[in-house]
Parts: sequence; C-alpha cells; structure tokens
Amino acid sequence: MPITRKATANWKGTGKEGSGTVTTTSGVLKDTPHSFHTRFVSEDGKAGTNPEELVAAAHASCFTMKLSFVLNAAGFTADDLECTASVKMDKVGDGNGVVGIHLDLKGRVPGISAAQFQECADNAKANCPISQLLKSVPITLSATLL
Repeated sequence: MPITRKATANWKGTGKEGSGTVTTTSGVLKDTPHSFHTRFVSEDGKAGTNPEELVAAAHASCFTMKLSFVLNAAGFTADDLECTASVKMDKVGDGNGVVGIHLDLKGRVPGISAAQFQECADNAKANCPISQLLKSVPITLSATLL
C-alpha cells in the first residue's frame, strides 16, 4: 500500500534576507522558522531549522528502524540503538551541495557479536528507504557495540 507524507514550506523575500516556515502534517514541525541564517550561520539550531538537519533526522530515524528489523530477522532484539546522522554540505561547482552523510551508530544488543552487529548495520545502511533515496552521495557508517 503506497504511503504519502507531506510537509509544506513557505518563503518570503530574497534568498539571503528572506525567511520562511516549515510545517508537517503530523504537527511535529509547525511554522518552524528557516532562513539563510538558520541554514548557513546558526550552528546551534535555536533560530530555526534547515533542510540538511531535516534530512539528517529522517536518515537517522529510518536507519535505526530498519536496523531493528534487520536485527530481529537475525534473531536479535536491540536494547538501545542511537544513531547521529551528519549531513555535510560543501562547495559544489558555483554553489553548495550535500557531499556526504555519516551515520554514527551506538547500540546495545544482547548476545550479538561485534561482527554480526556490523553486518546488520551495513545491511540497514544499504537498504533503508532514506539511504536508497540519498545514494547519490557517499554514506559512511561507524558502528559501535556497547
């Protein structure tokens, strides 16, 4: 069964001086501000969000959920999976572009070996839907079994 998820962005003004908001159907984001400043200057995120942060959140969320399914299929259940996704943007041609994503995974999975954990994490990285969507850029992974 197809699934469609939606978000709406609004923008007013120029690219550098303007600003906008992002709202999701779920309400998790509701008129959340975004601007040149929140994208390229404000690292702490207190002024609002940016597309790269939203992609990182989507990727970390999708990856950990996929990994839980992969682990379960291999006979394991995670006590805890924590993934920080870092989306790197840099100069590309005359502008900026996403040049890579790094997934930093830490997990507690009873009874699994480090090699099995790495194999399952690699599988999830390659096959989660957001990884599939983003495969035009390099995606790297560090997996630590706690």
